[in-house]
Amino acid sequence: MQPQVIDFHPPAEEAAPILLPVTTTLFADRADRFAALAIGHSLGDWLDFLGQLSRAQHQALKTLPALPLPDAASLEQARTHGMPPLNIAIRPAAWREVLRQIARNLGEDAPDGARKSLDSLLAADDAWLDKLADTLLSGELEAGDAAELPFVAAALQVVFTQLASQLDASQLQQLDAHGVCPCCGSPAVASVVRLGAAINNLRYLHCSLCNTEWNVPRATCTACDTDKEVALQELEGNKGAVRAETCDACQSYLKIVYQEKDPRVDPVADDLATLALDMLVDEAGYQRSGPNLLLIGAYSG
Repeated sequence: MQPQVIDFHPPAEEAAPILLPVTTTLFADRADRFAALAIGHSLGDWLDFLGQLSRAQHQALKTLPALPLPDAASLEQARTHGMPPLNIAIRPAAWREVLRQIARNLGEDAPDGARKSLDSLLAADDAWLDKLADTLLSGELEAGDAAELPFVAAALQVVFTQLASQLDASQLQQLDAHGVCPCCGSPAVASVVRLGAAINNLRYLHCSLCNTEWNVPRATCTACDTDKEVALQELEGNKGAVRAETCDACQSYLKIVYQEKDPRVDPVADDLATLALDMLVDEAGYQRSGPNLLLIGAYSG
């Protein structure tokens, strides 16, 4: 299996500050990673299903046409005021059809609990689906919503990944809040230390929604920017491909994955395959600084 290739070619002496998602391979590679991680894992059935979900995202993205971007004036205004060009509160209507396509694609192969949620989503009207999207993106969960939210997240990821891929990376800028995405303003799910000629050994935060990546210094907290009280934690016996970067200054943490240890690591899949590490740092009093949108209310058995 080949590691994901970043479709960005800066001059050899210059590292790309922002890496836009590669729509042709991103979700397919993630599906393969979930499948590999599921083998022999205590959460293997769940990880395998998330692989199927990622494969459904890939299929939906393949058939998704180019989506309208904000106009030139809006893009310039966002740049002038240091705002992300994509507004997650303004969602293309196509996201709802993407959700229904994903639900149909998973179909009868889904576990019983997941199938009930998928059937519910297929039967829902547009207003209810938009309410679920608002709930997910605001982080304000309501009772009874959680089971549907990973699938809502999957559809929104497809649409915003497509939108982000259509932007001009040379016209983007990192935001003052370094822990949020320069494309859509969403928090990072994890960071990845990458391999590559111009980006070798550089750390990039990975957006939880649109899969954009942006360069941030290593050994600094991605939540509060301090470099004074940051440490790396890992599980005993771990090969070092996934660690938790903790900060004693703000008591936050976020996972960091290393392509040098395993070229196939994926910030989303490897994050979910290492929930034991979350438990370890949670018990030590640290709060996670960014969500994994596929985890909220996810099927686990």
